Amino acid sequence: MKKNYLFTPGPTMVPQEVLLAEATPLIHHRTAAFSAIMEEAARGLKMLFGTEQDVYMITGSGTAAMEAAVANVCSPGDKVLFAGGGKFAERWGELAHAFRCNVVEIPVEWGKSLTVEQVRAALKAHPDARALYITQSETSTGALTDVQAVAALTRKTNVLLGVDSITGIGVHPFRFDEWGVDIAVSGSQKGCMTPPGLSFIAVSPRTWKAVEACTSPRYYLDLTAMKKSWSKTTTPFTAAISLIRGLRTALKMIQEEGLDQVHARHARLAGAVRAAVKALGLRLVAEHPVNGVTAVWGPEGMDTEKLIKLLASKYGVTIAEGQDDLKGKVFRIGHMGYVGEADMLVAIGSLERALKELGHRFDFGAGVRAAMTALGDTENGEGS
Repeated sequence: MKKNYLFTPGPTMVPQEVLLAEATPLIHHRTAAFSAIMEEAARGLKMLFGTEQDVYMITGSGTAAMEAAVANVCSPGDKVLFAGGGKFAERWGELAHAFRCNVVEIPVEWGKSLTVEQVRAALKAHPDARALYITQSETSTGALTDVQAVAALTRKTNVLLGVDSITGIGVHPFRFDEWGVDIAVSGSQKGCMTPPGLSFIAVSPRTWKAVEACTSPRYYLDLTAMKKSWSKTTTPFTAAISLIRGLRTALKMIQEEGLDQVHARHARLAGAVRAAVKALGLRLVAEHPVNGVTAVWGPEGMDTEKLIKLLASKYGVTIAEGQDDLKGKVFRIGHMGYVGEADMLVAIGSLERALKELGHRFDFGAGVRAAMTALGDTENGEGS
């Protein structure tokens, strides 16, 4: 019998409790009973985002919340800054172009992280920009951006800071209010341990002035409509009833574990995976890696697509491929959400077997040993 394991950076594995919550009979979305479920889920989202502002739930993937973050803030012709550096970072630029903004990219090499110096220079050169959009956790490369450091600069200006934290929130600390972030978005199928189909957006008080002045067309993703509906604890359009029920359960599980402990668990698992791949003679793509996914350069001359297919077909382990120019050159191991130490040992052990079968030469078992050592060290407070 072959069991299947999902180690992609989204969708991620979903707890049985969440699946069971979604399997309960439907209720109507315009009822007090469902409003109570939504309100409980919303409190959990505020905890994750680190905010006292309302966090709106959108029926749609994370990209829907990203589009809402642009469509409600930036009018045609507005100057918009965005930081590149990966497949998903570039989406901010694509969205800004779609809404006919004057788009300026802050170029970031794939695998590198946006620096404070780059942000400072961009803000100085473009003080008339409406917004700066960045990515906390770049899933295509596994690179981390210091949102707190960037927000420390933007909050002193009139430039609004929008953050894609789709694979960051629930994995890394995020303090929307304390840091002075203006717009933050996330999604259900990552650290929130829920199937795809929901996205979330939080908006700062000063952002609402831009929303009121914005002339870009929007209907389904209109933040003003979301705000009006939420005053009655409901949504402008039909809510994803079953998904929100599952989300409420997932957020309860996170609260029971403790948010600090959730962040520490992700850091521990990430450290173990990094130690393992280095022990196998492989290199990380990211200079400053995130804790939700590890992107790894494949062995010299190996098509990583073959590695990924072998892992899935023979060992039941699904990992992710490279994006765009990295396709066939890298592989990505997800370790966010409903993942524990034993799961990661399965992933590393299977990776070793597949690498060996495809001809990579290394000390067989070195990856598992390195991961176990890292897990032991971090439990004693000695790991990174």
